[in-house]
Amino acid sequence: MRKLKKVAITIGEPGGVGPEVALKAAASRRVRSICAPILIGDSAPIGKALDLLALPFALKAIAGPGESRPAAGVIEFVPMGLIGRNFKRGGPTAEGGRACYEYIKKAAGLALDGELHAICTAPISKEALRMAGVPYPGHTEMLAELTGARRFAMMLIGGPLRVLLVTTHHAIKDVPGLITKKAVLEKISLAAKAAGMLGIDGPRIAVCGLNPHAGEAGLFGMEEVTEIAPAVRLARRRGIDVTGPVSADALFRKAFTGEVDIVVAMYHDQGLVPLKMIAFERGVNVTVGLPIIRTSPDHGTAYDIAWSGRADPASMIEAVRTALSLRL
Repeated sequence: MRKLKKVAITIGEPGGVGPEVALKAAASRRVRSICAPILIGDSAPIGKALDLLALPFALKAIAGPGESRPAAGVIEFVPMGLIGRNFKRGGPTAEGGRACYEYIKKAAGLALDGELHAICTAPISKEALRMAGVPYPGHTEMLAELTGARRFAMMLIGGPLRVLLVTTHHAIKDVPGLITKKAVLEKISLAAKAAGMLGIDGPRIAVCGLNPHAGEAGLFGMEEVTEIAPAVRLARRRGIDVTGPVSADALFRKAFTGEVDIVVAMYHDQGLVPLKMIAFERGVNVTVGLPIIRTSPDHGTAYDIAWSGRADPASMIEAVRTALSLRL
């Protein structure tokens, strides 16, 4: 077989849909034709998922990517020795939370060592992480610390939309205090970096306001006047083609029709609601600012359908394909 780039797929929280979508993606012709997928997880959940799905593949345990020898009908995986056969399915556990952290830590280390082209991470549970005492609100912050990244951001890709977030997993009541000139300027700069990763020359970046109608000149809030607009002006002086703040309800239409390349949104749901509306099954999460390439499907553990065989791998497959298209 021709030499293919190696991509690690972590299986995520074992009790959720992670093992299923990871395995389906690794078995997919769309994935196997462009890379050598290597699962990182444990033999119990991976083996049970293979039995559940009745896929015509054999599992092969390897110590690391250096031992990878892609072959037809074989799915390679790096066993971690953390989850036994009687693991809980359909809900979070401390055991699962610790395991999914260790899977990510292993994948990040292999990528930093240059053994992988990219890592794609299956969904994890924030509740399971908390139960395990793992002090991170999600993948983004975890990977930033594991890789030593100090400036980083979450960017979501779906259909024609590319959305980078200023704030991520925070209560709405805390968001206004986090919208600072420094934070917005940093995320605009990371949006320009993301454009480079995507191969977009001369990107057109636009920044959402926080308040309705982008604050209406201070009538509905002052964040646009005191923090967002000054950050946009400074970014323009630094040579970035950026506009804003623009009312989010108008800006996403412009992004959808191709007038804007990347939207910088102020908070999680402002950016993700429109994206998931048009690309729920194909959304991809990219962490910008890391020294490695990392993507993930834009959905959660879906405990309600976990281990039923019904989980859709489309977003995970798209995450792998996106990872192969990115450049650092």
